[in-house]
Amino acid sequence: MSELESGPIHIALTFDANFWAPAFGTMRSICLHTRRRSDLVFHLCHRPLPADQIDDLRELETEFGATLKFYDITQSVSFNEKISHLPYDKRLTNIVYARLLFDELLPPDVERLIYLDSDMMVLAPIEKLWTTDLGGKTLGAVPERWGAFIATGRDFRNNRDLFDPADPYFNAGLLLIDMKKWRAAKVADRIVEFTEQGIMGRIYYDQDFLNILFRNNYHPLDAKWNVIGPDFAHEGLEVYNLHYVGRAKPWNLISRVAFFRMYRHVMTNRIFYKFFRHRLRRRAGRFLPFLRT
Repeated sequence: MSELESGPIHIALTFDANFWAPAFGTMRSICLHTRRRSDLVFHLCHRPLPADQIDDLRELETEFGATLKFYDITQSVSFNEKISHLPYDKRLTNIVYARLLFDELLPPDVERLIYLDSDMMVLAPIEKLWTTDLGGKTLGAVPERWGAFIATGRDFRNNRDLFDPADPYFNAGLLLIDMKKWRAAKVADRIVEFTEQGIMGRIYYDQDFLNILFRNNYHPLDAKWNVIGPDFAHEGLEVYNLHYVGRAKPWNLISRVAFFRMYRHVMTNRIFYKFFRHRLRRRAGRFLPFLRT
């Protein structure tokens, strides 16, 4: 038995207090579809969370025997120094850059890592991904079919000094990372370098950055591991992981995405409706400040 077939499975997510419930849903979907539940170690890189949300997340430890480790990125001096001049908006916040600094945020004994966006639902044993041979590459990811357009934009003419439409391009929503090689690539130093050169202000957040660094050093994963924008047709297909990008989300009360009926039970009805009330208060708080939480 290889080391990957036993021992801890390290998984990282990044989110803030407005996205704790989808992160919970993603993690619970992983727990539900594996028999190696006690091997799961979730590394949660987050902005400050209220105590009740932390309690919600820790239910995964009680229910499945998984391990949760919390990393408040606002307490990391190194992280905040390196991302202080990077572009982001109010919707994404600087949490979008947390995955670029896993080598500084996570313990050095993490040698392999799965990263997932928090708007995903896993439907296959996560160990199938965990044991994938990367063929000596730094990371594994699913090719992004819209990649050339994402990178070069209108008429495929933007940032042509950084991207060629013929270059490989992957979606960074799911990554399988060889952390030894990641550390050797000195990703944090490249962030500083790109910032000083003005490149970070021109590209699509961290996804473009990772593609510039690793487009010729990544292993293409089976597309089933990152099915982007799933609709009802996908319910009849073999899929491993659904990625709910865009406005249509399975946590909406009325939804038109694949497996939305099942998603509510994966998130659990208690968390689902708590998250609904949380979003309702936030929206109302834009007009009635005393309702803000």
